[in-house]
Order: sequence, then C-alpha cells, then structure tokens
Amino acid sequence: MDVYTRTAFRFAAIVAFGGLIFGLDAALISGTTRFISSEFGLSDLQLGTVVGAPGFGVLFALMATGPICDALGRKKTLLIISSLYLLSAVASMLAPSYESLVGARFLGGLAFTSLSLASMYIGEIAPPHIRGKLVAMNQISIVIGLSAAYAINFGLVQALGEGQSALALMGQDVAVWRIMLGAEVLPALLWLLLVLTIPESPRWLLAAGKEAEARVVMARLMPEGEVHAEVARIKESAGHGSHSAKTLKGRVLDLLDRNVRRAMIVGFVFAIVQPVTGVNAILFYAPMVFEQTGVGTSASFGQTLIIGFVSLIFTVVALALIDRVGRRPLVIVGLIWSVISLMMCSWAFAVATYTLDASAMSGLMVTVPAEVHAALLALEAQTFHSDIAFKQALIAHIGQTAASQYESVLIQAAVTINAPIVLIGIVGFIAAFHLSIGPIMWVVFSEVVPIHIRGIAIPLFAFLSSAISYFVQQFFPWQLNNQGAAEIFMFYGIAGFAGLILLGWILPETKNKSIEEIEALLAVSDSEPEGKLKEA
Repeated sequence: MDVYTRTAFRFAAIVAFGGLIFGLDAALISGTTRFISSEFGLSDLQLGTVVGAPGFGVLFALMATGPICDALGRKKTLLIISSLYLLSAVASMLAPSYESLVGARFLGGLAFTSLSLASMYIGEIAPPHIRGKLVAMNQISIVIGLSAAYAINFGLVQALGEGQSALALMGQDVAVWRIMLGAEVLPALLWLLLVLTIPESPRWLLAAGKEAEARVVMARLMPEGEVHAEVARIKESAGHGSHSAKTLKGRVLDLLDRNVRRAMIVGFVFAIVQPVTGVNAILFYAPMVFEQTGVGTSASFGQTLIIGFVSLIFTVVALALIDRVGRRPLVIVGLIWSVISLMMCSWAFAVATYTLDASAMSGLMVTVPAEVHAALLALEAQTFHSDIAFKQALIAHIGQTAASQYESVLIQAAVTINAPIVLIGIVGFIAAFHLSIGPIMWVVFSEVVPIHIRGIAIPLFAFLSSAISYFVQQFFPWQLNNQGAAEIFMFYGIAGFAGLILLGWILPETKNKSIEEIEALLAVSDSEPEGKLKEA
C-alpha cells in the first residue's frame, strides 16, 4: 500500500468512525426497551417513539444536510454532526422523563446524516480501485458499534441478574438503561476530535472555486503528476464549478435532468429496498425479537451477541469481495438469501403453539406474583395457535401492565416453537444483509450520483431510506402485539423479493470505474432511446 492509499484509508477510517456511533445508538437502545417501558410505564406506541425518535429526527436533518454540506463543506458539516451525537448521548443518559428521553434521542437523529455524508466524503477522496472498500468501511464501523453495544448490554444484564433494573455505582443505584446509553459518550467525543484532523473534500473545494486548496489536498491523495489531469476531469464533470452559484431551486431542478434520471432511479429503488426488508426492526429490538421464541430475557441478550458477530464477519467478507466480485452479484445473492431466511422465520412463528400446561403453571409459581398466577389459572391447558391470540388472552386475564411486565417468562413457559429455525433465519438474514444491501447501498449512492447533484441527491435518497426505517422502528412493538411475528416476517420477505426483482433489473455494475466514468455510463445520449439501464 503506497503513501497515497494509506492517506485515503486514514481519512476514510476517521469519517467512517461515525458509523460506529450510529451502531452503538442502534444496539444500545435495543437492550433498554424493557427497562424503559417499566420505569416510565410506556405503551407499545410510546416505546416505538423512544426507539424511533432518531429516525424521526434524521428526516428533518436530511432536508438541511444537502444545502449545509454544499455551503459549509463536508468537514464542517461532519463537525456539527459529531457534536450532536455527543450532546444526544449525554442528554439521553441523564433524561429524567419519557419526554426528555424522546427529545434527547431526536437530537441524536439529527446526527444520523453521518451515514450519507460519510459515503459522500469517502467517495470523493477515494481512488477508484479501492473506493468500494473504503465506502464499505462505513458499514464495518456500524457493525463494530452494533457488536460492541450488544456485548455491553449482555454484560450488564449478566451482572444484574434476571429481573433487576439497576446497578450500585459509587454507593448509588443507577438504572441499567442509563449505563447502557451512557456507553456512547466517550466514542462520540473521540470522533469529534478525530474529525478535526481530516481535510476538506477536494471535489467540494473545486466546486466552491477553491482550486489552490483542492490541489493541496489532492497532492496528499495522488502523485503530483496526476493532480492536473484529475482536476481537469472533475471540473468538466461538475460544469467547472458552476453549480456552486446555483440556487437551491436550480440544484433541485438538476435532479430532473434526463442525463441523471437513470442514476436517480437506481438511488430511489435502493433507498426503498434496504430498509423495507425490516433490518432495523431486528437490530433495534433484537432482545424483544428473540424473547418471542421463549428463550427468556438473559438468553435473548446472549443471542444478540451472535447477531453482532455475524454482522462483523459478513461485512468483512463484503469488504473483501466488493471490488473483486462487484456490487451487482453481491446484491442479487444477498437478497435471495434474505428472502429465504425471512420466510423461515415466518413459517416457524406461523406453526408455533402456546399452552400453559400444569408443568408450566407450576414453574410460574416462583417467577410471577401470586395474584398473577391465580389469574392465569383460567388459561391452564388452553392451546393458542398464534402469539396474538395468546397475548390477547393474557391481557384479558391479568391486565396490560402485568402482561407486558411478565411477557418474556410467560412466553417462555407456554410456547412450543422451532426456535433454532428462527435463530438460523434471523442470523441468515443479518448475514445476507451485511454481505449485500447493507454496505452496498452507500457504495452505490457514492458512485452513481454525479458530483453536481450529489449534495442534494444523496441526502434525498437517505431521507427516503430513513423515513421508511423510522416507520419500521416506530410501529414494530405495536405490530408485534397486534399483527404477530409470522405476518411481520412474511411482509419483510415479500418486500425483499420485490427488491430482488427491481434491483436485478436496473442495477448496473460500477466496480473499478471513476465517478466520472459512471456518470457517462448512466447518462442518456441524444440519440439513445430511454429504456433499461445500460450494463457495465
């Protein structure tokens, strides 16, 4: 690896570190859901609001990110984002109420644009032959954050013991969910300090008319003799920097240009397909999902460690293959694998039964209060053929609060399910996601969008993806208790199949091509009829 590649790698690694903060936020909250619900007395929709608040916040941030990063530059925008992550982590840890916790997490959502901005920055500084690997580092950082968070949550739950919600620290009882969320503070501070050390994107500097500064940065990324030719190519692609003088309305109108239409279609389809398969429901609610198989609270936290490990392994595999095999084959294989895995989960929940037999009732005598046990006697020996029917019966006999509080132990006592199939299905889906549409979406965004519209287009794609992710997170607890796990996984599987058909049709191969070559590949010539995308 030469000095220029090492430099690009270092800058990309620093920017991609923001993905680790995102991963921590996503997975740390998954461990807090039961504790927060109990402490604040939350309904399903209120719990969804806590978990989904960042997803809602990012929708507002994305509307401003494009103009801000075009006006201030990529680096200054990253500094604002890293500051928001730090502020949100501290405020979430100290939140005294449900409302303040939602507000603190909403603030963190304003920083979630780090994912789209990181891919934009890395795509602009990376050499073409390793751009896929460097952009995919964003995903590696995310899964490292996920894995670390699952390990932190599991360790804290193990230290607590089943049913406990606080740890004694310096003579004071501290709610465990506060310790979980507080684990994000130090990494957020570190990222803020690291971002101070990176240069501005040379492509943004050229677009802003700062050619001398751009040449200085580019001289750190490529041999001096190549700088002049690269500057000429970038200026030609970007219209010699003329877009910087355009109004916001003018840049939005650029999105309708027929020469960028193909790139826009690819971006929009990918932005829909990735979140609609339900990955955020699994990542943000992992212990809750595993509890539905009857493994119990402690074991469900333990199984999340498998998700973290598999995510990391297959993201590394994707990183190794993306510039060798290409984007398109990985996407197709990954989506086929995802659909099969999700359908396995749906089938397992569809054939599950729930019965509180005499043995189960005897065991519950030591895990639930006497008054709850007495109320459950009316359900003894009754068999329910869906999780929804069983949960509704519990609510009818012991009340909503008790049913929510003791859901894990009651499902564990009653369920008969092929739990290994569910585990294999979920782990298989996570592996497929991180091999394909997880990291590759951001790579595709960074590659197919021409320089002169990427400040608007990439945040727009991210907005659409984030909007779908928000609704997935917001309504998952409600869906789980009103539609059932079988129907939820069935929907995700059907969505994945639809995505397979669409991306199999329209996604071109872009490996080993410069951003300017990809722009030419996707552009519509004056003599060319508009139709199916050209293949690489």
